[in-house]
Amino acid sequence: MERRRIAILGSTGSIGRQTLDVIREHRDLFEVEMLTCNSSFETMAAQAREFDANNVVICDEKNYKALSEALEGSDTKVFAGMKSVCDLVTSDRVDIVVAAMVGFSGLAPTMAALKAGKIIALANKETLVAAGAIVTGLSKKHNAPILPVDSEHSAIFQCLMAAQGNKVRRIHLTASGGPFRTWDKERIAKATKDMALKHPNWDMGAKITIDSATMMNKGFEVIEARWLFDTPLEKINVVVHPESIIHSMVEFEDGAVIAQLAEPDMRQPIQFAIGFPERLPLGNKKLDFASLGTISFFAPDTEKFPALTLAYKAMEKGGNIPCALNAANEAAVAAYLHDEIPFYGISDIAGECLEKAPFIAEPGIEDIFRTDEQTRTLASRMVLEMKNRVGIW
Repeated sequence: MERRRIAILGSTGSIGRQTLDVIREHRDLFEVEMLTCNSSFETMAAQAREFDANNVVICDEKNYKALSEALEGSDTKVFAGMKSVCDLVTSDRVDIVVAAMVGFSGLAPTMAALKAGKIIALANKETLVAAGAIVTGLSKKHNAPILPVDSEHSAIFQCLMAAQGNKVRRIHLTASGGPFRTWDKERIAKATKDMALKHPNWDMGAKITIDSATMMNKGFEVIEARWLFDTPLEKINVVVHPESIIHSMVEFEDGAVIAQLAEPDMRQPIQFAIGFPERLPLGNKKLDFASLGTISFFAPDTEKFPALTLAYKAMEKGGNIPCALNAANEAAVAAYLHDEIPFYGISDIAGECLEKAPFIAEPGIEDIFRTDEQTRTLASRMVLEMKNRVGIW
């Protein structure tokens, strides 16, 4: 495999740090060309020095001076702002872009990279949730492959490699069920953020961990799968698998099912994406089948976790509505993390915004950004109203 130059968008987050873990094991195969973060300049400065990054970008421009001082004496060039991110990902020195920024913020730089024909290792599912038709259209137009980093979509991708063109009957997305799988609805309603942030299997950032607790994350993964694999919504099924050993499955017309299994470790799908089509050695824990014991499966409880239903509903409506759902969810999760609304306030706000968003059947990119802004404003107003009610929190 030829040496590949990597740009990591969101290098200080969970996926970004684990991408650097993989690169650390294979310095002969990967070179860090570019790192970006929102505000964690000290962490990114240390990463840039360790990996001799050519460029770094701090999106929060007020930290530009501090980052520049932290990298004084190094050869790393320092930039600030989202425009710099979008400009630098198009460089001829970038081969693969690991899109690991949190939320809607990842859309613009991912589109810029696609237009430049870059390979995208996609960990930012919100990009496809908000603008799936636009993003996949750019991928095809500019011959820029999108390789999934989410463990579930990486699993589906790997299973489909064995399909050899045979017709797929259903895709089965597995879900851990999150920290509240066995709780009753009354107990879930009182869940604090500290409880919701204790995921039983995965080490992830705060936003995605809350999304996992509400199961909005799984709903977004359904939408992501629809676009990544050009699969009708009715052929995408969600099944709860608490052990997180089977990462997803593909079922064929004859009833045969191919599954991808691995320990719950995000470094495995990351290395598969940035090393594709080669499988690289990885110093992670390997499966010991004799010690697995029983693995289990359950249907999702959409009464306890209504966010999953909202995602299907948004995709059925189509157009700009999935974008509205994503924007409302981001605003509501941020409010929950600041102890401003109760747990079910997240899905309540998301559901109301989904219904109130003005529908655009075939949105352009300007429509997507406008929908995001308008929905965040609406969701913020709902958060304030919810905070002002007596006795809910």
